[in-house]
Amino acid sequence: MKLYIGNKNYSSWSMRSWVLLTQAGIAFEEVMLRFDAFTPDSQFKAALRPLSPTGKVPVLMDGDLVVWDTLAIAEYVAEQFPDKALWPQDTAARARARSICAEMHSGFTGLRTHCPMNIEARLPEVGALVWRDQAAVRADVARLVSMWQQCLQTSGGPLLFGSFTVADAYFAPICTRLVTHALPLPDDIQAYVQRVCALPGIKAWIDGALAEQDFLDFEEPYRLHR
Repeated sequence: MKLYIGNKNYSSWSMRSWVLLTQAGIAFEEVMLRFDAFTPDSQFKAALRPLSPTGKVPVLMDGDLVVWDTLAIAEYVAEQFPDKALWPQDTAARARARSICAEMHSGFTGLRTHCPMNIEARLPEVGALVWRDQAAVRADVARLVSMWQQCLQTSGGPLLFGSFTVADAYFAPICTRLVTHALPLPDDIQAYVQRVCALPGIKAWIDGALAEQDFLDFEEPYRLHR
């Protein structure tokens, strides 16, 4: 299998598929398509055009099969590798895991808009202003805290459904956003964030992001340089 991804420092959707495969120990070839712009004539879009109808990363290629969209990739990989138990075994837990991933897929727009993923950066001052001024961000974090606490209490931890699942991969980029912007969290949720970031697959992505040394001004309108 080949997985096409964007910059590790910025591409939250790429991160979800990459860490799912890596943490699960599933072999794949990484193909990095670095961001230069997102305009139709950009090198990034030109490279993706023959691969995906959406022109977005990630894209998974398994032989002649092309799978795009992070949730579709997760479902495909879970079907191909049932021994990895990428969804919870319990029917009710599995339904809940799918529900919170779908909620992440289509929601949390306040947090995603005002606290973009930037693993290399530490932006507590930006985070403090966002927290003060953006009610949508406070509401999104409150929802995350409630959701994660319920999952952890039900499963007994240490991850959302006990062992690593698609759900933890899906929220890994959110964990990095919370760290980057130093948003306030209760102790139990801060501990979950730290556990996620310490997982070998997530740490490998973070290390790759730190090694990139790219600065893309269109991804970082809030500062002039690294």
